[in-house]
Amino acid sequence: MNQIRTVLFDLGGVVITLDPQQAVDRFKALGLADAEKRLDSYTQSGIFGDLEHGLITDEDFRREFSLLVGREVSHEACAHAWQGYALEVPKRNLEALKQLKEQGYRVLLLSNTNPYMMEWAESPAFDGEGHPVSYYFDHCYLSYQMQMMKPSEQIFREVLRNEKTFASEVLFVDDGPRNVATASQLGMLTLQPQNGEDWTGKLFERLELKD
Repeated sequence: MNQIRTVLFDLGGVVITLDPQQAVDRFKALGLADAEKRLDSYTQSGIFGDLEHGLITDEDFRREFSLLVGREVSHEACAHAWQGYALEVPKRNLEALKQLKEQGYRVLLLSNTNPYMMEWAESPAFDGEGHPVSYYFDHCYLSYQMQMMKPSEQIFREVLRNEKTFASEVLFVDDGPRNVATASQLGMLTLQPQNGEDWTGKLFERLELKD
């Protein structure tokens, strides 16, 4: 059995705690009456999915969304609504990421996300200490930049190819059942915490068992 050398993390529901209802409420406040149907914590659809898939730009989304709700909506308003997903960034999670790096693991992010969310995540406001999310990772793999999305095998294979590593050398941490299933089928070791759960102890236990 190969030793685990890489730990691959999801962003929403793992590194940060999600508040899907807050996002729904903010989109509703912008005039999107059926926000519950259009928004999904794991996989978006319609223009929401197109944005996270990288098929449309943030400006395309703003324009299409404005047509959808029948009034002009600003970039800032769209960003505020999308960023409603972010509830908190637990310090224990960030400390765990730093600890993994110190122990010599390659620490990666793999997220179905979009430019509006990353405006916040890549800002100094992310951790409250002036560091963006990328400060904590060796590389960030983002769906809208790659034009691929979890749970497709394609995005996992692309990460493995780019990292020049084997699935058996990767521990994948994600709260999405379908994402975890795909990673497991490819041969990755997996951990599926619940949104907001303290997964740090389980993570280091899993690594000790494997190493």
